[in-house]
Amino acid sequence: MNSQQLVRMANDIANFFRSEPDRQDAVQGIAAHIQRFWEPRMRRQILEHVQHTGSELDELVREALSHVSAPPA
Repeated sequence: MNSQQLVRMANDIANFFRSEPDRQDAVQGIAAHIQRFWEPRMRRQILEHVQHTGSELDELVREALSHVSAPPA
């Protein structure tokens, strides 16, 4: 899966959680979703994308990814 697809998926998750009244609940919801449902290689790839550019990622996703642990290599 390429980075653009992962960015789109992550932004879709952010759009779902955007209606959450509390920003921190939204950020935690996004982080939990990515941690639980994304394969390790997907998490690794999106975290690498953030380190290199982070372009096109929603601000909620960027914040949420700081709470996602990188899988072992």
